[in-house]
Amino acid sequence: MYEVDMTIIGGGLVGASIAWGLARSGINPLVLDGDDLDLRASRANFALVWVQGKGLHAPHYALWSDASAKIWPTMAKALFDDSGIDVGLLQEGAYTFALSEEELEAARQDMESIALETNGRAPYFDVLNSQQTLDRVPGIGAEVVGSIYCAADGHVNALRLFHALHVAMEKTGATYRPNHRVQTIEPTAEGFILKGDGFSVFSGRVVLAAGLENERLAPMVGLSCPLKRSKGQILVTEKSQTALPCLSAGMRQADEGGIMIGDSEETDSATISSSSDITAVLASRALRIFPALSDLNVLRSWTGFRVKTADGIPIYDQSARYPGAFLVACHSGVTLAANHALIVAPQIASGKLEDDLSAFSARRFHAQQVA
Repeated sequence: MYEVDMTIIGGGLVGASIAWGLARSGINPLVLDGDDLDLRASRANFALVWVQGKGLHAPHYALWSDASAKIWPTMAKALFDDSGIDVGLLQEGAYTFALSEEELEAARQDMESIALETNGRAPYFDVLNSQQTLDRVPGIGAEVVGSIYCAADGHVNALRLFHALHVAMEKTGATYRPNHRVQTIEPTAEGFILKGDGFSVFSGRVVLAAGLENERLAPMVGLSCPLKRSKGQILVTEKSQTALPCLSAGMRQADEGGIMIGDSEETDSATISSSSDITAVLASRALRIFPALSDLNVLRSWTGFRVKTADGIPIYDQSARYPGAFLVACHSGVTLAANHALIVAPQIASGKLEDDLSAFSARRFHAQQVA
């Protein structure tokens, strides 16, 4: 049986961020990952470093997202130093466009509520009418009635980020083992026995960062991870020589030139296939916002299942019954990557999550049930 001090179950953005952070803290973790065809959110994400609108009625989540966005430049530099890969971080602000007065008012109310709930500590934002939006974003469609602008938002190159994390974590001391899906976790007095098809590992400590699999694995170590189904779809256009004039919640231009169009959610679908109806809605909205996109062809579409907790807020937990077991689950794997690598991983390395993460414990769900 293979023996290690620390094992991370899951090698996606969350698991790789934690693994790299642990390796930088002096711990050489083993990372057990699934197969290439698993339902990976890490390969289907929109690559936003996004703060705007996060944490409505959850001020701790709003401030946590903002904190991660602020230290993302530090992470990007450290990641480049360790991997030699530039992840293409751009944090020049972003817009949420409204195609009706109702949309604009709803967005305004949400942003004002977040500002109030965080005692003004959330990032500053502007509410812009149609003319103000046009002044800032030339080429915007006539149907855009206004927008919300937040300077804290940005994006990265998703595939390069995923690659960089894997290169960096292995160069700094992590060991990566794909095609090692963990089927069972058996707690012992000294640690945990992890078993899968054809392998068995003894690990002194374990971090569950397995995305959708966390819901199945968590009870094995005295934890819980209630998730809800959330499927998203993305369209990608051919590469454009003309730059998209801005970043927005549902549209971004990758540094290679292709434009990604997204912002859909299905909660009742178990299939990974794309929906032509959703494709039509996404394309129509994109054209209403930026009419010039009509000159571009859509080359491909894909879907992915978000790792979304029951209330949409991340879970960071340490097992009371088996203190060597930790759990990390969230759908903002890009935005929160800096926090995971630079804040959460060192806490795990020390053996204890700090009290400031207690609000993110899954115990909140049990407290709601009791109440």
